[in-house]
Amino acid sequence: MLLMLVSLLCCVPAGEACLQCDRTVRLLHENFILSAPTVSDQIELQKICDHAYMTYTDTSQQRQGVIDPTTLYRARTEYQSEFDRFLKTPLTGSITFEAIQIMEKGRKILEKHLDAFIPDGLCPNKCGLLIRRVMDCVSCRFKIYICPSPSGQQDCGEHPVQAEEGGQAVLDCFLPWHRLLLGKPEYHYFWAPGAPGTETLDESDFKALVVTDDSSVVLNQLRVDEQGTYRCSLQDRNGTIFYQITFLLTVAPLPHQTHRSFASLPTLPRGDDSSPFQPTEDLLVPVIAMVTAVSLTASVGITVVLG
Repeated sequence: MLLMLVSLLCCVPAGEACLQCDRTVRLLHENFILSAPTVSDQIELQKICDHAYMTYTDTSQQRQGVIDPTTLYRARTEYQSEFDRFLKTPLTGSITFEAIQIMEKGRKILEKHLDAFIPDGLCPNKCGLLIRRVMDCVSCRFKIYICPSPSGQQDCGEHPVQAEEGGQAVLDCFLPWHRLLLGKPEYHYFWAPGAPGTETLDESDFKALVVTDDSSVVLNQLRVDEQGTYRCSLQDRNGTIFYQITFLLTVAPLPHQTHRSFASLPTLPRGDDSSPFQPTEDLLVPVIAMVTAVSLTASVGITVVLG
């Protein structure tokens, strides 16, 4: 239906737009109008398209008047399928009557997809601030749409995290609606040391940890003194905060272990006569004499051989 309306809006930029502004749908309707057997039928079909345009516009305006590219694609694909089926089916009545029927079906398709998108898909942020890009179904142009949280606050609460000394903790503040944010916001992580929840903190207590495109940080080989209050803030380069969450990290120390001493044999006292390895003067004298005699004998033998 909206496609026919598109044929009326040749000056509207093509591309991703509401159903009545889509180039594919517009061409579909233009070809349908030109295929009418007589000029009078073409004029009647053009009037039907004009009326359909007003109907589709009213339907979208009753539902915020905007749509996102994904919902538009679903509505356009379903309508295209219905229109192709309509073209392949033999007419059972006048061409104008059949055109009214298919365009009314297009309105119902648009209505169905908008009813599914607007309540939950347009502003999916239950907390935080969402600034996104959507298509205006009246002007057929993209525009900025602001979705404040129901509470009006960017702070999304506190979450306790527990870990053991020497273990690991993963802090992740990603939510699916973050992908819809305009621009390239970054995740800023801050830390305030100390047992979490024991004292009131202000901004000066927090130290900057890291700024990253990744929503999560991993803390490895945790020490007890690394516990504290960790804050994740999603913001743009101008400092606008879209989302903020606090992690209360508690690190449990490992239980103290008592080291067992191993039994060792006592050392023998010096000069112990009972030790078989303890040298004595009576034993050393004959040993030295024997070694000397052997050396002299060897020397004489070598002299004789060489002489």
